[in-house]
Amino acid sequence: MQKIHRLAINGYGRIGRCFLRALLESPAAPRLQVVAINEPANLESMAYLTRFDSTHGRFPGQVEVGDGALIIDDQPIRVSHARTPEAVDWRDIDLVVECSGIYGQRENLAKFLNAGCPRLLLSHPGASADDVDATIVAGINQHTLTGSERLVSAASCTTNAVVPILALLDREVGIEQALLSTLHSAMNDQPLIDGYHHDDLRRTRSAMQSIIPVSTGLARGVERLLPQLAGRVQAKAIRVPTTNVSAIDLTIATTRPVSAHSLNLLLADAARGPLKRLIAYSEAAHASIDFNHDPHSAIVDGSQTRTAGTHLVNLFVWFDNEWGFANRMLEVADHWSRLWPKCGPQPNN
Repeated sequence: MQKIHRLAINGYGRIGRCFLRALLESPAAPRLQVVAINEPANLESMAYLTRFDSTHGRFPGQVEVGDGALIIDDQPIRVSHARTPEAVDWRDIDLVVECSGIYGQRENLAKFLNAGCPRLLLSHPGASADDVDATIVAGINQHTLTGSERLVSAASCTTNAVVPILALLDREVGIEQALLSTLHSAMNDQPLIDGYHHDDLRRTRSAMQSIIPVSTGLARGVERLLPQLAGRVQAKAIRVPTTNVSAIDLTIATTRPVSAHSLNLLLADAARGPLKRLIAYSEAAHASIDFNHDPHSAIVDGSQTRTAGTHLVNLFVWFDNEWGFANRMLEVADHWSRLWPKCGPQPNN
């Protein structure tokens, strides 16, 4: 009989809701079951925002509210409203999926473990590489998991989008230097109108009225996954007034000569073959909305590929920063869970 692993979601915002919905639509659903959610918001609001989603459309199943539970297709998920991880009893859970984005340092992540959580999967990078046991990008380095880890990060949406492409290009044409410019949809740390939302003064400005540069740790995230590129990657991020689907403008100095045509052939072949689940390729006349609810980590827009000479190339890559990432995070959880029985008794169980 197939073992069912019990999952909990901590933080039921954009990524938490996408993770649950992706799981319910996934072949992994028989193996992974969300049985608990911790979210400070009230239960009625949680049910409403599950049922109706302005970005991804109406929930395809039935959503109801029970006695302290969110009921999805007749399956109850118990709900707690604690504001700290130590206020929740996680002892009957196999994996907590941390989607609040609040916790990144090991000393704070340990609060989950001390409250009975056997394993924690972060929807964001650890504050440093040492704050987690592993940082995993699905399809790239999940094979490094052993099953004994307790704190794992699924990296970030931008890291998941760009690492498969950088790994491919470094292997095939060599990367001398890379500059990544992310055009990212607005996020909930920005106000709709000017307000005191952030220590970063730019993020006090209206998200819907301006294009806003923000800080990013993407270069560090890339180097954690591709250490051979350490010191050769720089990144910047710009928030734009859209609600979903972002893009990366990627400029690379290559060690071997390339052309726009040869690059596009390489990327299109990878999208049809070994990276099929992770990346897609298109030369159609796209706008960002075309990739809303697209499960790929990245979609290469071949119509925008440019070269200057034979060693300087520019690529344009779309990605659904919510749905694509939620699907990769689910794949990390599924792969990790398959390793647990091989490691003897599960922590705290």
